[in-house]
Amino acid sequence: MYKSITIKIGSNVLTRPDRQLDLERISHLTDQIAELHQKKIRVILVSSGAVASGRGMVSNPPKKDPVSERQLLSSVGQIKLVSTYATLFEKHGITCAQVLVTKEDFRTREHYLNMKNCLTTLLDHNIVPIINENDAVSVTALMFTDNDELAGLVATMMNTQAYFILSNVDGIFTGNPGDKGVELIEEISGNETDLSAFITTKKSNFGRGGMLTKGRVARKTAAAGIEVHIANGTRTNIIVELAMQTGKIKHTRFVAAPPRPAVKKWMAYSADFTEHEVHINKGACDALSSKKATSLLLAGVTSLKGEFNKGDLLRIIDQNNRLIGIGKAQYDYRKAQEHLHDKKYKPLVHYDYLYLFT
Repeated sequence: MYKSITIKIGSNVLTRPDRQLDLERISHLTDQIAELHQKKIRVILVSSGAVASGRGMVSNPPKKDPVSERQLLSSVGQIKLVSTYATLFEKHGITCAQVLVTKEDFRTREHYLNMKNCLTTLLDHNIVPIINENDAVSVTALMFTDNDELAGLVATMMNTQAYFILSNVDGIFTGNPGDKGVELIEEISGNETDLSAFITTKKSNFGRGGMLTKGRVARKTAAAGIEVHIANGTRTNIIVELAMQTGKIKHTRFVAAPPRPAVKKWMAYSADFTEHEVHINKGACDALSSKKATSLLLAGVTSLKGEFNKGDLLRIIDQNNRLIGIGKAQYDYRKAQEHLHDKKYKPLVHYDYLYLFT
C-alpha cells in the first residue's frame, strides 16, 4: 500500500460525450480518494476538466481565437469543477483546496520551494489539494504540455511514492487498442522500450495531450524514483485497486529507478524553463557520461548562450547540438566568459547540481 500518491485525472475521464461533467463518475472518484484519506494516505489531485466543463456552460465561444476561447472556458469551468469536488468531498467530511499554477511558478528554485511549502501545509492539515494549470493566464510558451507534465512535476516535487495517470484507456499498447495482435504493455523499466514505435500521436477529445506525452512524462517521473501507473480512470474502484497494489486491474506500470536528490528532481523537470545554454565539446561530453562523478569545467565549454546569473539553470548541449543535461551555474555569464580558456578555474556546474538525461 502506498502512503502518498499524486493522481492526475484527464478530461476524458471527467466528462460525458455531450461535454458535460460526468457527476456520477466524479462522485465515484472522490469516494475512492476519501477511502484513501481515511487510511491516512496522502493524496494530491491534479484535475483536468475546467475547459471541458466550460464548454458545457458557455454558448458560442470565440472559435477563431483559441487563446481567448481557452481563457473564457477555463475561467467559467474552473468554478464549476472545483465546486463539484468541494461538495462531494464535504459529504465525507473532507476539506479540499484549489491551487492554480503556471510554469512560472516552477521556473526558479525559490518559487518551486514556495509551491512545495504550500502543498505540504495543506497535506499536514488533512486537506486535499486540487491542482490545475491556470489556463486563464497560461498561454503559448507559458503553458505546460498538459496536466500530465504538471502532475509529474508535482509528484517529483512532493516525492510521493506513486503517480497515477488516469485516462480513458487501460495503458500503453503495442499498437492501436482493439487491433488484432495488439497487447497491453503491463510493465516498462528504464529506456529499454521505444514507446514511439507503439503510441499514436492522436490527442484526446477534450485534453491537450496524448499517450506519447503520458509515456514521456511517466518515464521521466519513474527515473526520479517514483512508481508510475497509467490506467483507465473509468473503471470501477481503479484508484483504490492501484493504491492497494492488488494487481487485479490490468494497466501499465513504470518501474521506479533509485531515488535522486531533491534538487536534481527539480532540475530534471526544468529543462524547458530556461533559455540559457552551455555548449560543450566531445571530451567534456565523454567525461560527463562516464561512471565517475564529474563536474562541468570551462575547459570543455565551446560557447555560452544567454547572460545568465549565478544560480540560473543552464541547458547543456553536446557537440551534436543535442540536449544532454541541465545544471546550475556556479557563477555568472560575465565571469564564465572571462575565464573561458582557464582550464584550472572552478567548475561552471558542480556535479551536485548537474542532471544528465539518459
